[in-house]
Amino acid sequence: ESSGLPIVHHSKYVCDLPANHRFPMAKFPRVLHCLLQDQVITERQVWVPEIASKDLLGTVHTEDYLNNFISGRINEQEQRRTGFPWGTVLAAEVALQRGLACSTAGGTHHAFPSYGSGFCLLNDLAVAAKYLMNSSSRKRKVLIVDLDVHQGDGTAFIFKDEPSVFTFSVHCGKNFPVRKQQSDLDISVEDGLEDKEYLSTHLPWLLETFRPDLLLYDAGVDPHWEDELGRLRLTDQLYQRDLYVMKTVVKRGIPIATVIGGGYSRDINKLALRHSIVHRA
Repeated sequence: ESSGLPIVHHSKYVCDLPANHRFPMAKFPRVLHCLLQDQVITERQVWVPEIASKDLLGTVHTEDYLNNFISGRINEQEQRRTGFPWGTVLAAEVALQRGLACSTAGGTHHAFPSYGSGFCLLNDLAVAAKYLMNSSSRKRKVLIVDLDVHQGDGTAFIFKDEPSVFTFSVHCGKNFPVRKQQSDLDISVEDGLEDKEYLSTHLPWLLETFRPDLLLYDAGVDPHWEDELGRLRLTDQLYQRDLYVMKTVVKRGIPIATVIGGGYSRDINKLALRHSIVHRA
C-alpha cells in the first residue's frame, strides 16, 4: 500500500524458549516496534510472508531432516547442535520488484542440508537463493554478502558447487564455527578489529566480475563491541557499513534484500535498536 521501503515481518517470527535461553528471540518484534515508534516506517510498509512450504524448503534441506523437524522428532544431540526462514523469500521477491526490501528477521546461515547448527534451524538465505535462482526462464545469479561476525558455513557448503551463487563472508576467524567451510570469498579478521579497519573494498569488484541479478545481504550486528558473542570492536558505525553496501549495490541497479542476522545481548531493547540500523540506512 506504500511506495516506501518494504519491510517484511510476521508476528510468528517468535516461539517460546526456556527461561534464560541464550538466543534473544524477543528481538524480532522489537525491531518492528523500534521502526514504528521512531517513525522510520508506517504500518502500510509492512509485508507479511506466508509460511514456507515443505517443497520450498526441500530445495535445500534433506527430506529426513525436514520430516523430523516438522514433526518434532529432532533428537537431543541434534537439538544441542542447533541451540534450540521466515520472510527472506518474500523479501527477495519484493526486492526484484522494487529494488530494495528489508526483513526484520533472517540470516540463519549455519543450517546445513541435513541438520541445524548455531541457533539456525533452516537456512533462509539458501532457500531464497535457490527459489529465486530457478523461478525465471533464465537462471538468475545470486550474490550472498554475509557480514555477520560468524562465517556463513552452512550457506558456503550448500552452494560450494553452484556457479550461479557466489558466497562472500567477512567474519572473525577465531569465532564460531570452529571448523570453517570454504565460501567463494572468505575474509577472516582478527579479534578486536575496529571500524576504520573493517569496511571491505571487495564489493565493487565482486559486482563487476560476478554481475549478480540479486544480492542477499546478511547485516548481522554481532561485530558490535557490546555483542556478547562477537569478539570484534565495531561501534554504531555499522550504519555506515550498511549504507555503503546498499548504496554500492542500488546505484548499479541490482536488487538487494536484507536480513538482520546475528546479534546477542541480554538488553533486548538495545539489541533491537541495533538491529534496526540496516532499515534506517
